[in-house]
Amino acid sequence: GEPLYGLDPAPRRAAHINAHHGDAAFAVVTGDLVHRGEPAAYAALRERLSRLAVPCHLVAGNHDDRAGLLAAFPDTPRTAEGFVQYAVDAGDDGFAARLIVLDTTEPGSGAGALCDRRLAWLAGALDAAAGLPVFLFLHHPPVALGIPELDDLRIAQHEALAALLAGRPDIRHMFFGHVHRPAWGTWRGIPFTTLPSTNHQSALVFERLGGILDSHEPPAYAVVRADADGTVVVNPCLYLDASPRFFISGPQAVPEDATASQLLTVRGTLPKYGPTATE
Repeated sequence: GEPLYGLDPAPRRAAHINAHHGDAAFAVVTGDLVHRGEPAAYAALRERLSRLAVPCHLVAGNHDDRAGLLAAFPDTPRTAEGFVQYAVDAGDDGFAARLIVLDTTEPGSGAGALCDRRLAWLAGALDAAAGLPVFLFLHHPPVALGIPELDDLRIAQHEALAALLAGRPDIRHMFFGHVHRPAWGTWRGIPFTTLPSTNHQSALVFERLGGILDSHEPPAYAVVRADADGTVVVNPCLYLDASPRFFISGPQAVPEDATASQLLTVRGTLPKYGPTATE
């Protein structure tokens, strides 16, 4: 509800998702839901997320206060110890999957942690998946991205996590936040994706600077498509981009907020791509 580093974290996001991807099965917010954990901030977040046309699953980040998060979103599952860890089944008879959300926060620290209790819970959740494709969502990365100040904050127990995940072929993809950068690759054989934040970003600097250098690079969310044949495609969307859009086969500009049906209407008025055919 307040500017953060000179920016508003949430302009047009829900409206953009609803307009262009309102048929999604669900959305996941990968942590740092608010900046300082105040009840008023969670109330503002709840109001913003209520505008989404799709169900939304929340991940706790190091800027979050667990008690405040759960008070504002009482339907969010948690473990018996109070960790915001839970599994959700999604899909249908054509393709069913299990989403596993992990709580990597450690009060008073910006670094990630997965204590023995959280790791034991994860082992049980993976066993209970019983062959379903699994998608992992967490805030802190277990992988070092090569940016020293960010790598200092990765999950301290990353080797224990790697050992727990080893030999489990059903893990399709891992999504995490925290680093405020677009990056993707594999970690110990597991594909991963992380995205720009919806506010400020971390600069791509591989030298140690003595602090995290931030920028106002564009924010993004991603649209993920997963299929029963094992295909997972992650498409980042720079949702505040207001640059001109146009079909390469014609000069007409296309409004940024045009729907798919409107785009098809515009496309039908343009000449065919390539040389004009003579009949």
